[in-house]
Amino acid sequence: MKKIIPSVLFAAIAASFSVQAATPANTLVIAQSLDDASSFDPAQGFELTTVQAFTNVYQRLVQSDPTNPIDLKPTLATSWQAGSDNKSLTFTLDPKATFASGNPLTADDVVFSLSRVVKLNLEPSFILTQLGWNAKNVDGFLTKIDAQHVKISWTENVSPSFVLSLLSAPVSSIIDAKLVEQNAKGDDLGHQWLSDHSAGSGPYKIRTYIPHQVLVLQANPSSPEGAPKIPTVLIKNVPDAAARRLLIEQGDADMARNLGADQMAGLQGKPGVKPLAVPYASLYFLYFNTKASPALANPALWEAARYLFDYDHIAKDLLKGQFQVHQAFLPDGYLGALNDNPYRFDPAKAKAILDKAGLKNVSFTIAVTNQPPYLDIAQALQASFAQAGINVKLEPGVSSQISLKVQSHDFDATLSSWGPDYFDPNTNASAFAYNPENGSKTLAWRANWSIPQLSKQTLAATAENDKAKRVADYRQLQLAVQKDSPFVIGLQARSLIAVRDNIKGYVQGINPDMVFYSKVTK
Repeated sequence: MKKIIPSVLFAAIAASFSVQAATPANTLVIAQSLDDASSFDPAQGFELTTVQAFTNVYQRLVQSDPTNPIDLKPTLATSWQAGSDNKSLTFTLDPKATFASGNPLTADDVVFSLSRVVKLNLEPSFILTQLGWNAKNVDGFLTKIDAQHVKISWTENVSPSFVLSLLSAPVSSIIDAKLVEQNAKGDDLGHQWLSDHSAGSGPYKIRTYIPHQVLVLQANPSSPEGAPKIPTVLIKNVPDAAARRLLIEQGDADMARNLGADQMAGLQGKPGVKPLAVPYASLYFLYFNTKASPALANPALWEAARYLFDYDHIAKDLLKGQFQVHQAFLPDGYLGALNDNPYRFDPAKAKAILDKAGLKNVSFTIAVTNQPPYLDIAQALQASFAQAGINVKLEPGVSSQISLKVQSHDFDATLSSWGPDYFDPNTNASAFAYNPENGSKTLAWRANWSIPQLSKQTLAATAENDKAKRVADYRQLQLAVQKDSPFVIGLQARSLIAVRDNIKGYVQGINPDMVFYSKVTK
């Protein structure tokens, strides 16, 4: 049955827009695209819209402090203790925590929440199956000790600190088992119902969701976090970035998300609007298929390419501050991130490297998504590589086509981006520095880059529990990839948003899910 937002809410918003071009005092109105949303079940949702909602609707046992995300803070758990063999964690739950339904949080909810992710086996389940869990054995790794204590165990050679990072991911959100089981259909574990309902303990709960139209969040005053400052969050689907800019400029929205460089430039100096460029853990890079040709497998070409990426021009001039220069696979803000940028645009040096290696008349094609900023960056690379005598052709296509070509190894080079799946260095190390012979389709696998030693080092880093040693491990891995790999990492994105100047208390962290509405006032 189609859901309808109560007419009172529509009427209030419509009246405020038409009379005074201002949003209601009790509603935070956000303009963004909702078209990416698949499901609001934490076991499935893996898009920007859904993971951002999960942070406001659900809580996890532990979560990152948005102002210092490397530090995990107790959330639904008050404390935890690692087992003597470092293959288990025992959590003490907050005895005062309740869900929006009024049901108390117990160990049963933790066991149900984590096990259903593995049993449903949807896209984000890989985050938890890294622990050696599968649908048949997961129940044996989740043990209810009593109502307020739960033990989580694993078989893989990973450290408790790594497991804590996985348990802070959106997919590890703790749901109200009683409420979900009441609404389950057959053996779906409540999946269908949770696609447009919520069963969490966060500061908000889902009031209404109409696909491709609107998501309305309503305050949960009983949340362990405390009641939010603004009772209602209304997120309107506005697919066009220019339309989002117009809404924020006119005062018809309190916040506009996912703007482009042109919209941000147009908002500069506009009264009542604050454009914000928030550091974001998304990297943009060029990489080569090492089996496409002998030249593309030559480390000399990889080295020369590092001096043919016009980093500053692309970040500052072409993309108008939408990106910052960053040349390592861990984004700025991550544990162990290497923030040195040793490479500069130097065509003469690149040409000398090519000449010394005997690489002449080099030519390759970049397969690239035909959307900004990908195509814009690729066109800039085409021009800069030409200054060293390298002929670069562009093969634009829709994202799905390019993805299929890359995963089929049917490409010379591609310009791509990568965002983290969870807040831990392994999320990127296991993509750029890991290519095991087990069928894992990592970025290194896509590049046909054989790296047995680096793969061993990447696995070892997940087992290291000493923080300083783990930082050293990831710095070593980053240096190896930065210096000698088919990846030319050049840019880290910034999340471009705009808020009205009466909005206070909005917090946004580096990871895609770190969007917090509960402290906002206006």
